[in-house]
Amino acid sequence: MESREGNGPYNIYTETEFCVEFYDVDLMGVAWHGHYIKYFEIGRRSLLEKIGYYYHEMKNADCVFPVIEISVKYLNPLKFIDRARIKTILMEYENRLKIKYEIRNAETGVLTTKGTSTQMAFDLKSGESRFICPDDLTGKVEALIKKMRNK
Repeated sequence: MESREGNGPYNIYTETEFCVEFYDVDLMGVAWHGHYIKYFEIGRRSLLEKIGYYYHEMKNADCVFPVIEISVKYLNPLKFIDRARIKTILMEYENRLKIKYEIRNAETGVLTTKGTSTQMAFDLKSGESRFICPDDLTGKVEALIKKMRNK
C-alpha cells in the first residue's frame, strides 16, 4: 500500500502522463511557462473524473468553479518530447476546491514544477459566489473517502 505522505489530507490524487509537444515549446526548446497552467488542467480534469464530478455535471447543477487563485513554482524545465507525469492532489473540498500539483519528468523522476490552484463555487442562476461547495460534489468526495478507507 502506498504511503499517504504527500497525498493530501484525504489521500485522493491522480497521476496523469502527458508529452511536451512542439507547439508547447519556446525558441529555446523548453515548455513555455504559460503552458504549465494547461498541464495543471490536465491533472485537474483527471482528479475530477476520479471523484466522479465532471464539468457537465457542474453546469447542469447551475454551478461552476472558476479559478480564483493559482501559483506555480518552476524548478526544472520540461523540453520538447519529454514525457511528464502530473500528480494532482485534493487538498480542500468543503468550502472551495484547493488542488496541489507536482509535475515530474516521467523518465528521470526529477520534480520540474509544483503549484496550487483554488476554485470557488459560483451559482449561475443567482450570479453569486457560494461559500460552501454543492452537496453533489461534497457527497461524491466523501463517498470516495469512505470507499478508500474500506479497501
